[in-house]
Amino acid sequence: MTDVKVNFEIHESHIPLFERKGWRYAFLMGGRGNGRSGTASRYVVSQVMGKEYTRGAILRAVKEDIRTSCWQELIDRVEEEEIRAAFDITENNMRMGYGVNSIQAHGYKAGSGSQTAKLKSLAGYNLLWNEEAEEIGESEFMKLDDSLRTTKGSIRIIFTLNTPPKNHWIIKRFFDLQPAPQAPGFFIPRLKREAKDALYIPGTWRDNAPNIDPNTATRYQAYKQTNPSYYWQMIEGLSPEVVLGRIYKNWKIIDSVPHEARLLGYGLDFGFDPDPAAIVAIYWYNGGYILDEKLYQTELLNQHLAATFKGLPKAPVIADSAEPKSIAELQTHQIPVIPCEKGADSVDFGIKQVQGLPISYTRTSTNIHAEVEGYAWKITKDGENVGIEDPKCPNHLMSAARYGLSMLAGSGAMSIFDPARKDRERIQVSVTRQKQTQNQAR
Repeated sequence: MTDVKVNFEIHESHIPLFERKGWRYAFLMGGRGNGRSGTASRYVVSQVMGKEYTRGAILRAVKEDIRTSCWQELIDRVEEEEIRAAFDITENNMRMGYGVNSIQAHGYKAGSGSQTAKLKSLAGYNLLWNEEAEEIGESEFMKLDDSLRTTKGSIRIIFTLNTPPKNHWIIKRFFDLQPAPQAPGFFIPRLKREAKDALYIPGTWRDNAPNIDPNTATRYQAYKQTNPSYYWQMIEGLSPEVVLGRIYKNWKIIDSVPHEARLLGYGLDFGFDPDPAAIVAIYWYNGGYILDEKLYQTELLNQHLAATFKGLPKAPVIADSAEPKSIAELQTHQIPVIPCEKGADSVDFGIKQVQGLPISYTRTSTNIHAEVEGYAWKITKDGENVGIEDPKCPNHLMSAARYGLSMLAGSGAMSIFDPARKDRERIQVSVTRQKQTQNQAR
């Protein structure tokens, strides 16, 4: 194979990615327009073309989302240098090879909104590029990180992302936060001293100003007045106290479920891996609802879920109606499962119903806390709320709670229970409803 040379121009602030040695994790993180994806793509191409062993993966939650982002960046780089002919490129599976080295697209999930397919082990890989890295869960990443064990070449993991909120696992694991004096409620990330194997390259559009259209720069700066929360996080790259577009804002934390609280039932969100199955108990107490996390675990079969419910006080279980086979299987174990009724815009309707309820959750419900803190509406790149839940946000317990509350909350339009009823009467109603569902299925 003939040697091919390239002459990539790299912004000065991004040079440490190429010159610094000894890092395993590199964070190109900050505000919009910084050009970090362009830099990451140049680094990946240079490594694939290098003499050192390089077997790389481009990663996002959904593989097909890579096609118009990272994959297109790589194609742009080799075409800009007029070296595409030197690569073995297959578009259908987004793979780019150069001699024995290669880079290929992989997704954590099987598809948008799916239950997810387990990402195959990448044991032989030593270069990962995680684009939109804030959408990747900690447990998903830890499994992947632990699977990287090749000794053929140094292992390097690149994260490109806008700065996430302070409760995001990336921030908590790798960064310390300093309050931003000019923006109350926002923080400046600083790499932890103990993160010796990490590299942090912050930046905003100003670092990439020669490549930013003046009208775009003017629009970015205008957000400071028109949408300050968006401006400080997405433009200036600060970490917010509260996630942008947060859906539930007034939930309270309590130490434990009061003895006098009445168990109404459970919400269940099915999952397997990497998405966890999630079970939340729903109580009525003193005019409000209390949520208590009962399960949040991956790789559980329906028989394991059945065993979990048998170990809990008996009460109706409201589950995702999109999983009729799993519901039927749980019913064979005598679990009183009822499919959550769904209609047009049911997610939006359910969220708005839950927003109107007085809700508390127990201090031990750590995953409820993590999810509610990060559960947000989808925000466009121009800072507009599009009115749907952000698919990047973990929502397993949020979905379970919504399923349950939509049918257990006494004032809900789809409610089949009233908190004023006695426990025995509510359980009888749930079993009758379950049997009717089975008869309809026949």
